[in-house]
Amino acid sequence: MQKDSVSPFVKEILHGLMFNKRGSPMKNRIKELRKANKLSQSELADIVGTTRQTITSIEVGKYTASLGLAYKIAHHFNLTIEEVFDFSEIENEE
Repeated sequence: MQKDSVSPFVKEILHGLMFNKRGSPMKNRIKELRKANKLSQSELADIVGTTRQTITSIEVGKYTASLGLAYKIAHHFNLTIEEVFDFSEIENEE
């Protein structure tokens, strides 16, 4: 499928899954937790089954992790998803 062939409806759904209503990604503590555990981005990526680029993008706020990836990251640090990702902006949108 070509990138341009994605319908506006699908784009809106995907955007809603990754961003809050203001269009900004969810804040998180991944960099803090990774550094405290002396892990590089590449090491964490290998542990959770993703790429270093994905970890970088999540850390800098380019986008928010999928639910599955968020779970794997939180689980690695023995935390809940809520302890790693900041849901306060989503809670304030309701």
